[in-house]
Amino acid sequence: MSISEQDYETRALPELRALVDALDELDVPGIECELSSDILTIELSGGDRYVVNSHRAARQIWMAADRSAWHFDWDHERSEWVAKKTGDELWGTLSRVLSAKLGQPVALTHS
Repeated sequence: MSISEQDYETRALPELRALVDALDELDVPGIECELSSDILTIELSGGDRYVVNSHRAARQIWMAADRSAWHFDWDHERSEWVAKKTGDELWGTLSRVLSAKLGQPVALTHS
């Protein structure tokens, strides 16, 4: 089932803001993040950059990291953003790619 534009608006940007808050709360050196114009940019000390952004036209949240990309749709049943192709959930996916890149566990959680 597709998400309405209004429902998308009430979910997407707050989700990005929640990710920024969770990243800011991490006690992990080498991660800087900024949210600007619905684009969350995560810069790592090694020069890598990950991007998580709101894609209004598709009503999705997109993420690009390590030459991979995910398109997350709102899943009403699970109440979370899920990539249909892989079944990956947004927060878990970002935690996983950051953990792999930094060589240490990174667990992002909703506050």
